[in-house]
Amino acid sequence: MEMLIYFCLCFLIAFRSHSNQVTIMNQKPQIRTIIIEIICLLFVLLFVYAAASKLFDFQHFKIQLGQSPLLSAFAGWLALMVPIAELVICIFLIVPRYKRAGLFSAYGLMVMFTVYIFIILNYTSFIPCSCGGVLEKLDWKSHMLFNIAFIGLAAAAILLYESSRLKNHSFRRRRLIGTFSIITFSAVGIVTVLFMLSENIIHYHNKLIRRFPQSPLQEQAKTDLKFNSFYIAGADSSNIYLGNLTAPLMVTTLNKSLLQTQQELISLNRTNLPFRAVKVSVKAPCFFVTDGTIPAVFSGKTDDWKAKLVYNQGEYFTTALAVDSSSIVVVTNDKITGENILGVIETGSDKKTILNPEILQKQFDGVFDTDGQLLFSTEMNKIVYLYAYRNEYTIADKKLRITGKGNTIDTISQAKLSIAKDKKHKQRKFSKPPLFVNKRSAVYNNLLFVNSAVPGLYEDDRMWKRTSVIDVYDLLQKTYILSFTIIDLNDQKMKEFLVHNDQLYVLIGNHIIRYKMDKQITSKYRK
Repeated sequence: MEMLIYFCLCFLIAFRSHSNQVTIMNQKPQIRTIIIEIICLLFVLLFVYAAASKLFDFQHFKIQLGQSPLLSAFAGWLALMVPIAELVICIFLIVPRYKRAGLFSAYGLMVMFTVYIFIILNYTSFIPCSCGGVLEKLDWKSHMLFNIAFIGLAAAAILLYESSRLKNHSFRRRRLIGTFSIITFSAVGIVTVLFMLSENIIHYHNKLIRRFPQSPLQEQAKTDLKFNSFYIAGADSSNIYLGNLTAPLMVTTLNKSLLQTQQELISLNRTNLPFRAVKVSVKAPCFFVTDGTIPAVFSGKTDDWKAKLVYNQGEYFTTALAVDSSSIVVVTNDKITGENILGVIETGSDKKTILNPEILQKQFDGVFDTDGQLLFSTEMNKIVYLYAYRNEYTIADKKLRITGKGNTIDTISQAKLSIAKDKKHKQRKFSKPPLFVNKRSAVYNNLLFVNSAVPGLYEDDRMWKRTSVIDVYDLLQKTYILSFTIIDLNDQKMKEFLVHNDQLYVLIGNHIIRYKMDKQITSKYRK
């Protein structure tokens, strides 16, 4: 309806302007000339309005273009070139000497816009929100029909403009056909090449340009836990297991509806140890209780929640994560330098600790600059270490042999830290807050989910104030896939999350929320 009103308004304006010309000339106008002028005025109205809308809200337009799944990598200069091109074409259409060039330019630009929408609808990973301006209420298919109508108008105006010159001139007809063909194929080619180049840049050479598809998550359940001391200890296909910092040996089991089905107190066969940092890690049907300050590792089964001491008096560690029923991966420290080292503690009959100081790469001190998150992909059977203060992750097998490295899409490759020595207490501390790059993370199958701390290009600051942004990467292809947001709850941001198959569990304040991820994400899992 709005499009029809727009056409009628444009026609009335154009008709009124030409009615004055008819009165002055006091003679019958040439229908062909009037039609050409009406079409030119329609294009002038369209392009002036479109260009003005883009320029008056330039930052918003640039953000919209940056979120396009087709031209993200070129949003910076395209955001300026498109409205300038529209205004230049308007000048051509108004000046009689350049009217022919203006009509051909308008035709070419509308072909490019139409090809852009066609690729959006058929060849991109997601369809973004519709554009603004006069077409903001149109969906993408209606928008394409609108563009096709204007392509037809431009072609008709060109044919009418050339009609007197084409009579009995076969050469000029062939040249006109050739001009149409060149402009059409060039317009299609330019947009197609930009799309292909943009895809390569976004996925393999990204410089912090994110793509946010529409609704990749659907909230399925939400529960108020009443306390904010819970953390996620693990999950399986039916349940999620929560540990509690204020009740270190208490495990709460929730089903997929986030209803409590069980709450158990873990029974340890040794309780006379000086526990200070107890943490539970569930790898169903097994679980581990760890305290790296002793150091000690207990192991048991989830059917009775009884745990036996399986490791003691070995390497001290700061972080521990269950790998399988008989081993955990830990972050420990070099006994001489104090630098962080990745290790695997095997708790089976052949008890031993494997260390590899080559995995965590030192930049400054080997302690603060190698801080990060420890992850394990059961499906890949690989350990993943994501650095907190730089755009890098390392992949290793359970024997701590490095199998790959990759980067997140931000550009911070060197940790930006200010570290001071406290001589009195013989400690090293941050002299000012560090610049986080990767705040939290999770892994499932071949996908790495990273809660980023760094805003990207063409992103609204308001979004960062009310949401947490998660970027998704393919560890096998070492590519960026897409991003999505987790909305804050009661002005509180997400503090932890876990992914299991198509389920995303999120802790925010006192609440736990379960989301279902759609095929935009799950289709990327390794089969």
